[in-house]
Amino acid sequence: MDLIVAVSSNWAIGKDNDLLFSLKTDMKYFRQNTLEKTVILGRKNLDSFPGGRPLPKRRNIVITRSPDFHREGCETVSTPEDALALAGDEENVWLIGGGSIYAALLGRCRRASVTRVDSTVSDADTFFPDLDALPNWKIERTGEAVTENGLTYRFVDYVNTCLLYTSDAADD
Repeated sequence: MDLIVAVSSNWAIGKDNDLLFSLKTDMKYFRQNTLEKTVILGRKNLDSFPGGRPLPKRRNIVITRSPDFHREGCETVSTPEDALALAGDEENVWLIGGGSIYAALLGRCRRASVTRVDSTVSDADTFFPDLDALPNWKIERTGEAVTENGLTYRFVDYVNTCLLYTSDAADD
């Protein structure tokens, strides 16, 4: 499983159940990576989408503590472990948030596609773990700077060195 997220310089990802940045190129990048794949997300994250509708052309697995929650176009589970079991093939699964879902499943992700926005958001209420401070996460690639809406950002790919090669090593 991989994850995708847009973060500020201080690893903020949201405020009041909304994204911090509206960046067309970043949204295109998100769409290219997740289209026709399975996405795992939390119910609050789903509620933040336009009309609270699931992402089209994707299998949406929603983690919620509410046993009565049902939404057309979504499969619902009550735990992160249940989401992984339902997703099955972790090769085509993307973790897309929110904050508590990222925290619960970060260690199960092999790669992180992070949009790093050169802006500090002091009033954010949701943060992503600082991958630069975690010893098992390493930068694999940093893209060229993109400037849009007065903000500069880069697409940075991280790899989880604890998980990246475990399946390859098992084949030896």
